[in-house]
Amino acid sequence: MIIEPRIKGFLCTTAHPVGCEMDVKRQIEHVQSQGKLEPGPHKVLVIGASGGYGLASRISAAFGAGAATLGVFFERPASGKRTASPGWYKSAAFTRLAEEAGLYAKNVNGDAFSDDIKQTVIDAIKTDLGKVDMVIYSLAAPARTMPDGEQVRSTLKPIGSPFEGSSVDLNSGEIRPMTLEPANQQEVVDTVKVMGGDDWERWIAALLEADVLADGCITTNYTYLGSEVTWPIYYHGTIGKAKEDLDRAAAALVKPMAGVNGKAYVCVMKGLMTQAASAIPGMAIYLSLLFRVMKDQGTHEGCIEQTTRLFHEQLFSGGVLRVDDEGRIRMDELELDDSVQSRVKELWPQVTAGNLESISDFAGYREAFLNMHGFGFEGVDYAADADPDIDMKLI
Repeated sequence: MIIEPRIKGFLCTTAHPVGCEMDVKRQIEHVQSQGKLEPGPHKVLVIGASGGYGLASRISAAFGAGAATLGVFFERPASGKRTASPGWYKSAAFTRLAEEAGLYAKNVNGDAFSDDIKQTVIDAIKTDLGKVDMVIYSLAAPARTMPDGEQVRSTLKPIGSPFEGSSVDLNSGEIRPMTLEPANQQEVVDTVKVMGGDDWERWIAALLEADVLADGCITTNYTYLGSEVTWPIYYHGTIGKAKEDLDRAAAALVKPMAGVNGKAYVCVMKGLMTQAASAIPGMAIYLSLLFRVMKDQGTHEGCIEQTTRLFHEQLFSGGVLRVDDEGRIRMDELELDDSVQSRVKELWPQVTAGNLESISDFAGYREAFLNMHGFGFEGVDYAADADPDIDMKLI
């Protein structure tokens, strides 16, 4: 069938299997262009492995260090005329390409918050890998079923006072003013439950109890702090409280990880297009400006550039880690460079619907959104019939 992008608000309800494979191939090519990562991880568990930083980390580990990888995600296969989710297509492409390269790559599809999936993963590690020396937690989910069966949902709201900002229609480029009322206390609590560090701790506790973490194991979790421009809705909002909880979790993991001479790190990454970021009010304009300024300076990076640089320059460099006062590894130094932020702040109040395309890189932002779903890649014939039913090996 002919597969075209169907965009509704900040969501695209279709994905292109050939384009998604192209995305994976391009990320692999970047990793390989940076040379072999040595020393590097050997056996890696990636929780939230189907997109964004999770998928990029898996590619960096596999094609940079030759690591065996076990990926956990919750993705949707194709059904009837409905395409699969982009994460399904990308994970299927990664698995095939990794196996063709002689690399171990297996997948678990299901609710990573659940005890059943944790046990399935532990069983797979024991059977196939013995122990893992790196655990990457990169899960982004709108809701969570708690261990006691409680259903909780996250919210993207300010705290204390309303937020007045703008959203951008990805189809038309229309800028629409919007006001978000502040979250109540329960919404804050629920957001922390879904997006905070509790499940990261539960995963590590389960893996330690099962004795499947190798000596010297590293576990990482990704966060974003952003700049003053985005703080009212991000850092000072409900999602910011969840990110603070990651710092709490990392500190709480120090003692248990010491039992295997391991380390737990929160890694602060730069702002870029992810499904989560596209849903945050105000981020479309900020990222469009950021992309423009950083591309002008030659410092723009996507997920794969970030994770590969994290592995080469920080986690496996053998040198001193670049950490802040909270012990977080900082990979956002290029975004927060004074020259970048001063230019973004200068342009921010000037943005209108009439000049959005000229003073920002909204075109690049939209292209990144389309790429995330397998669209907009040169070399892909989008007018050709494509089979949406792509098989993937699952445990």
